[in-house]
Amino acid sequence: MREKNKSAVAANISKEHQEYLKSVKRDKNFIRTTQILVFVIFIAIWEWAARYKLIDTFLISSPGAISELIFKFIKDGSLFKHLYVSTTETVAGFFAGTLAGLGIAVLLWWFEKLARITDPYIVILNSLPKTALAPIIILWAGMGFSGIVVTAASISVIVTTMTLYTGFINVEKDKIILLKTMGANKYQILKKVIIPANIPGIMSVIKVNIGLSWIGVIVGEFLVSKAGIGYLILYGSQTFKLDLVMMGVFVLGVIAAVMYFFAAWLEKKVIKY
Repeated sequence: MREKNKSAVAANISKEHQEYLKSVKRDKNFIRTTQILVFVIFIAIWEWAARYKLIDTFLISSPGAISELIFKFIKDGSLFKHLYVSTTETVAGFFAGTLAGLGIAVLLWWFEKLARITDPYIVILNSLPKTALAPIIILWAGMGFSGIVVTAASISVIVTTMTLYTGFINVEKDKIILLKTMGANKYQILKKVIIPANIPGIMSVIKVNIGLSWIGVIVGEFLVSKAGIGYLILYGSQTFKLDLVMMGVFVLGVIAAVMYFFAAWLEKKVIKY
C-alpha cells in the first residue's frame, strides 16, 4: 500500500521537479563523499609523513600508533570503562545544563521584571571563565561525579538561558496579540506560540551544548577524576606518552561527533514533526 502511494506521488511530480530533487540528492552525496575523502587523505598524509620521519612522532604520534593503542585498550576493556565514565558525566551535565537553561529562560520570559533585574548579572556570569572557576565549583559540588557534572552544566546553562530567552522575546508580537484577544492565558501562549516558534533554536542549543558539556567534563576530569577520557589525556601528558594523549583526543572527537550527528538527526525529526 505504501509503495502504491509513493508511486502515485512520484507520478504527480513534474519532470522538472524530479530533476531538481535528483540534483539536491547528488549535491548531498557529493558533500558526504568529499567529507570522507578529506578525512581519509588527511590520515594517509599523516601516516606517510610519520613513516618517512617528516614529522616528529614523539610529539604528534601517528595514525598507526594510535590505532594500535586503541586496540590494546579495547582488548583489556579499559577503553570502555573510561568511555562509560566520561559519557555518563557528559550526558548528565548536558541534560542538567540544557533543562536548567530552558527553565530559567521560561521563568525570565514569564516574569518580565525579573528579567530586567537579573539581566546585568546574567551578562556578568556569562563573561566569567567557567573553566577557571572549575576548581571552586568542584569544591562546592563535590570531588567526584557530582562536581564534574555541575562543572559541565555550569558552562552551558548561561549560554542556553541567554540564547533561548532572546528567542522567546523576539517571537512575532502579532501572534501573541491574536491569542490574547482570543482569551489565551500566559501558559497557553507559551505552549502554542513561544515554544513551537523556538524549536529550531532549542535544537541548535542542544547541538552546541554537546560540545560545551564535553569541555566541562574534560576540565573536571583534569582536576579530580581517576577515570575517563580527560584522565587519560592528563595522564599521558604527565608521563610524556603522547600516543595516549592523541588517542584520548581522537576517541573524544569520535564520541562527540556521534552525539552531534544524533542531535542533528533528532533535529530533522522534530522539525519535520
